[in-house]
Amino acid sequence: MSPPEPTTRMRAEALEAPAAVARLLAADAAAVAALADSLRRDPPRAMLTVARGSSDHAAHYLAYLVMARLGQLVTSLPMSLVTLYPSKLERTGLVSFAFSQSGQSPDLVAPTTHFAAGGARTVAFVNDAASPLARASGTVLALHAGPETSVAATKSYIAQLVAGARLVAQWERHEGLLSALDTLPASLEAATRCDWSAAVAALTDTDRLFVISRGLGLAVAMEAALKFKETCGIQAEAFSGAELRHGPMALVEAGYPLLILAPRGPAQAGLLALAQDMRQRGARVLLAAPHGTPGAELPLVSAGHEDLDPIAVVQSFYLMVEALARARGRNPDAPPFLAKVTRTR
Repeated sequence: MSPPEPTTRMRAEALEAPAAVARLLAADAAAVAALADSLRRDPPRAMLTVARGSSDHAAHYLAYLVMARLGQLVTSLPMSLVTLYPSKLERTGLVSFAFSQSGQSPDLVAPTTHFAAGGARTVAFVNDAASPLARASGTVLALHAGPETSVAATKSYIAQLVAGARLVAQWERHEGLLSALDTLPASLEAATRCDWSAAVAALTDTDRLFVISRGLGLAVAMEAALKFKETCGIQAEAFSGAELRHGPMALVEAGYPLLILAPRGPAQAGLLALAQDMRQRGARVLLAAPHGTPGAELPLVSAGHEDLDPIAVVQSFYLMVEALARARGRNPDAPPFLAKVTRTR
C-alpha cells in the first residue's frame, strides 16, 4: 500500500472546491436572477472590474465571457485612479464588479464606495459576506467557499470563476451553459484525479517558465503563473499564445520550460500548433489538453460546456503546483513575505 498523500491546507482546500461549487450553485438563485434581469432591462453604459491578485484573474475570466458572449466591453480598473489620482470617472450607467476572497482591502472598498455614491450599480463577488467590500456593494454574490486559511487561494478562486460564469449564463439566458454549470461539481471531482505528475518531475529544478493559453484559458494561465511564483519560487510569466510569438519568443531557447494550457474552444488549434513549433525548436513543452490529444502529457477534463473547461484546468493545476512546491522543499501554505489578507491602497 502506498503511503498517504501529505496534507497541506492548500491541498485540502483545493480538494474542497467541488463541494464549494455545489454550495454556491445551490444558493442565491434569486439574487443572481434579479441581477441578470436588471442588466437585461437596463443595459450598462460601461462596465469595469475591481480586483487584485488571484481575484483579478477571476475578474478577467468574467470580463472575457461578457465580451465574447454578450458583446459588451469590460475594462479592468486601475484602482489608483480613485485612491491616488483625482480622476473624474463617469459613473452614470456604470456597473462595477468587485472580486475578493476577504473583502478587506481598502483599494477595493474605496472605488466601490465611490461608484455607488455616484449612482453606479456595484456588485461584489466575495467570500466574506460581512466584509467591508460587501457592505459597500449594492449587490453581494457570496462565494460560499467556506474558510480558506492557506495563503494561496484555491477554492475561493474557483468559486469566483463559477460565480462569474453563472451570472453570464443567467444574463444571456443560455440554457446549455446553465445546464453545464449543474454538472460542474462532478467535472471538478474528475479533475482532481488527473495525473499531472509529469509536470512535477519536469519542473522541480527549474527557476523560470512561461505559462501559455489564450481566450478564456488566459485567466487560468495568469493564475498558474502567480501560483508558481508564490508557492514554488519560480519566476513564471503568463502570455497569450499569440503574444508569445512577439517579444517573449526571444527567450525560448533549448530546454526552456513552457506549460501550455489547451482546453477545448476556438483557441485550442493554435495552442496545439504552438506546442509543436516550440518542441521543434527544443523547448521543454508541457502540454495540458483533453484525453487523446497527440503530444499531451497532462490530461484535462472537459466540462459540460467548453466555456467552463478552464475551471476544470485550474482544479487539476492546483494539486500539481502544491505537490511541486513540496518537491522543491517549500511550504505552500506559508509563502515568504505574504499574508492571507492583503490591504493595499
